[in-house]
Amino acid sequence: MIVFDLQCLNGHTFEGWFEDKKDLENQQEKGILQCPVCETTSVEQKLSLISIKTSSAPSNQASQALRANQEVLAEFTEKLTGFIEKNYENVGTSFAKEALKMHYGAAEHRNIRGITTKEEEKVLTKEGVSLVKIPISLSKKEDGGLN
Repeated sequence: MIVFDLQCLNGHTFEGWFEDKKDLENQQEKGILQCPVCETTSVEQKLSLISIKTSSAPSNQASQALRANQEVLAEFTEKLTGFIEKNYENVGTSFAKEALKMHYGAAEHRNIRGITTKEEEKVLTKEGVSLVKIPISLSKKEDGGLN
């Protein structure tokens, strides 16, 4: 595996993991390589920043790159949070119970999100229930005292 720095035509920078350079080129040709922020498929490889530490103070270029990456990450996080809030039912602390009901056919399958304890996660994993943990901040109206 190799990691390439990528940039879309809108200036969003991100990393992509590929088998090799040819894998990157194949995905570009097929139009399946997509920016995670704006979802454009016009993505090009970018020269990777190489730095040599010469002092403890960060360079101006490194500071600018860090700020730009933080802005892209913040934009992506906001977009991801909005998607999850819009498309997944918040079942709060009943996540494990609801997931198990769906897993065993006692409830209709649907997109859910919520909160689990480490013990509940162990049970879900043991039972073969797939789950993805994404740490996000809940909006004020959805918080409901769960934070």
